[in-house]
Amino acid sequence: MANTGLSASEKRVAFSLASVFGLRMMGLFMIMPVFALYGQHLTGYSPLWVGIAIGAYGLTQALLQIPMGILSDKYGRKPVILAGLLLFAFGSLVAAMADSIYGVVLGRALQGMGAIAAAVLALAADLTRDEQRTKVMAVIGMCIGFSFALSLLVGPIVAQHLGLTGLFMLTAGLALLGMLIVQLLVPNPVTHAPKGDTVAAPAKLWRLLTDAQLFRLDAGIFILHLVLTAVFVALPLDLVDAGLAKEKHWMLYFPAFVGAFFLMVPLIIIGVKRKNAKGMFQLALLLMLASLAAMALFSHELWVLSAAVVLFFTGFNYLEASLPSLIAKFCPVGEKGSAMGVYSTSQFFGAFCGGILGGSAYQLLGATWVFFAAMILMLLWLLLTLGMQNPVMLKSYTLEARVDGREQAREMASRLAELAGVAEAIVVLEEKVAYLKVDEHFDLREARAVLGSAD
Repeated sequence: MANTGLSASEKRVAFSLASVFGLRMMGLFMIMPVFALYGQHLTGYSPLWVGIAIGAYGLTQALLQIPMGILSDKYGRKPVILAGLLLFAFGSLVAAMADSIYGVVLGRALQGMGAIAAAVLALAADLTRDEQRTKVMAVIGMCIGFSFALSLLVGPIVAQHLGLTGLFMLTAGLALLGMLIVQLLVPNPVTHAPKGDTVAAPAKLWRLLTDAQLFRLDAGIFILHLVLTAVFVALPLDLVDAGLAKEKHWMLYFPAFVGAFFLMVPLIIIGVKRKNAKGMFQLALLLMLASLAAMALFSHELWVLSAAVVLFFTGFNYLEASLPSLIAKFCPVGEKGSAMGVYSTSQFFGAFCGGILGGSAYQLLGATWVFFAAMILMLLWLLLTLGMQNPVMLKSYTLEARVDGREQAREMASRLAELAGVAEAIVVLEEKVAYLKVDEHFDLREARAVLGSAD
């Protein structure tokens, strides 16, 4: 009987790479709830530059995400990951030693140049079986969410006791710890997983950008992280004005994020049971809209702001967890790596634009208009979802294909497409793999028999 659980090696891969990803993301996130409050002593401080400093990493991440993934294909996953973490640590030190906000912006941009997300996910794919790969990716995704929650707790506490210098020194230390984990705990890959599953192919990007369903999701993650970054330019200052001392902000953020995580769970369960992901998606957008309206209209009422933060993170958590899954469901078979490359680039570019929008709106018009601008963008996203389809519940498989020519590959793809439960099939001669999207009626043994790889 086939083993349906993670092997010991796959568990090691899942938790070691999740730790690396989490440590790095925590280093990026910790500045968000504190910089507007603790950066006021820096030369050149202004709300606009606060926004630029918070979002600067997003620009370099967006520009280098796909190239770093391609480099990992050429030079190896681990060398690219280690180089990215080292660059992240260097950027953290530059920001720690800065006495002006411009130096912090430079440090944050250098942090973003360590764009290792694609290489980490590709390494996870290299080291796991196809049937277990989704579980490993889920562990990594959960660790990212946990690191964000932990950053809301740790960031304000560290900033209170050690200031921004100590905070950036800590992020450098986390990057070095990540390097140790990569070297000592992550196994070395023997082979690469098929490129279609992991690394973006530049030739496919335009077609994915113009796909209507994928465009809605890419635009959505862009808006989601734009709004998140813009909100954290204005919200910390509003909380202080409402009477919550900056040393106590973690007492609001962390419980609110954890509580919102549990409030998110019913949305996921209802969406799956009723096969209505679109409805739950739109409900999450409405929750975020309501929270932003409360922040805009009741900026001096601490209890209203507290409730708004819980609503905001409930919607945010659901959308952040749902979007990657929807990308995988809607993307063409065999193009998951390229689809996720576009998605990740949109996400980080959104963070950069959010810093610019939040900082400039706050400086010119005040905090209320930051939230109103965010509401307009969320309304635009809600309108985009009107044409969104409910995804069909399909699984993806990547199987070895023993093919020697294009004619044989076409014949094999045709035979696979005729099997019960196969919704889409493609055989890639150059990679010697078959990509399948299947439903619950699919029999893996039949597919392996067609591919000549039956056990």
